[in-house]
Amino acid sequence: MDLAMAARVLITTDYLRPGDKVDRLLREHGLEPIYSPSRGLRTPADRKALFDGAVGAILASEPVTADMLAGAASLKVIARSGVGYDSIDTKAAQRSGIRVCNTPGVNHDAVAEMTIGLMIMAARSLPGVIQSVKDGHWPRTAGRELRGATLGIIGYGPSGRAVARLGGALGMTVLVSTSHPDPSDPAVRFTDLHTTISKADYLTLHTRSDGTGKPLIDCSGLQAMKPTAILINTARGSLIDEEALADALTGGQIAGAALDVVQDEPLTASHRLRDVDNVLITSHLAGQTIEARERAGVAAAHAVIDVLEGREPTNVVA
Repeated sequence: MDLAMAARVLITTDYLRPGDKVDRLLREHGLEPIYSPSRGLRTPADRKALFDGAVGAILASEPVTADMLAGAASLKVIARSGVGYDSIDTKAAQRSGIRVCNTPGVNHDAVAEMTIGLMIMAARSLPGVIQSVKDGHWPRTAGRELRGATLGIIGYGPSGRAVARLGGALGMTVLVSTSHPDPSDPAVRFTDLHTTISKADYLTLHTRSDGTGKPLIDCSGLQAMKPTAILINTARGSLIDEEALADALTGGQIAGAALDVVQDEPLTASHRLRDVDNVLITSHLAGQTIEARERAGVAAAHAVIDVLEGREPTNVVA
């Protein structure tokens, strides 16, 4: 194999650029970063050729299928510059001997702050108020306080824990549904999934999908929520049945929702949720702070370097 080809590391994460800290780190280890930023769906031909000549890859959240990996003859490691890896066919990667890593713990504070921010925006109807002021009006909309409300958290990894701490600091009652409860935490009440969903004034998701392809929050989950509740998702779009959510929002079944992630990104022009007034949608920004981006990029680069230099990486998912 050509040495220059063997040293190539594909980078699709759009905020990583030539000359930055990650670029310099890879080059210090004799690797050649090759940039192909992820900005929406690639053509079939581009997807098929994405990994050509690459021994490593630092990827955004775009899909990586078995067909794409079948032609990746030299690829040894994929590192996600983030936590979620649902978009990667990890079984196909394992069959091809490709290690898959992620970078947990680098953006949980950023995600938690965004989650609380979305809750406040929804509770105070801020997007509508801001737009109304721009349109020349002066609305005096009465919102709701977070203090005294019940915060329901599904999932208790780093992001869920960070949200729980912030919610507690704001004077909220914190309920958590998780398969890994921490009884030593006196500020949190661990409950079953139904209780968390049904008691929450603000229900926020911080978990992975269960691998079955079924959404965590479907028609029955939405029906179990309070009619005054707000649903927040900064985790994965696949966790919510979006058609059922649109029905619940337009029918007054729940008061509102705030989504930083959707099933198919970017949100299509014809998506039903675009025409729903009581939903806030942001463009997958929860973990996108300057500080978190640098930590994620450097952690992903170290994972690639470790595998290529024969060491066991820190966070292996496949």
